[in-house]
Amino acid sequence: MILHLTPFIMLDGNAKEAIDFYVQSLDAKVVFIQTFGESPDATESSIPANARDRIAHSVLKVGQTELMVSDIFPGQPHPIGNQVTICITTSEKEQAEQLYDSLKHDGQVSLGLQETHFSPAYGMVIDKFGVVFQIFTARQR
Repeated sequence: MILHLTPFIMLDGNAKEAIDFYVQSLDAKVVFIQTFGESPDATESSIPANARDRIAHSVLKVGQTELMVSDIFPGQPHPIGNQVTICITTSEKEQAEQLYDSLKHDGQVSLGLQETHFSPAYGMVIDKFGVVFQIFTARQR
């Protein structure tokens, strides 16, 4: 069982600019980057034109640490103060469910835990202290 915490920066349309900035200022290396338009289930009708070039997910390596950066989907609420979340990565779906259920207690669900093209169990919850957690289950290889 693997458990890993990663800072995750969520922006509103300027993630590419932020990634370029972190590459320059932190000597970050881009490990992975994908736009909403490049996702495997993206179609002309499922992704609006103003979302296609936004960053759906990226992973940067800064020294020995990972940093994730993405844009929100256009139209999603993005209150100031919620730009940085904590992404909890686990290798087990059952552990993801347990973490999700524990963190949502007296909190608020942002995205129900569900299977996606990139994870067998992914969801977002705001805990009772107002901290936003993303629960991400890595696919078994």
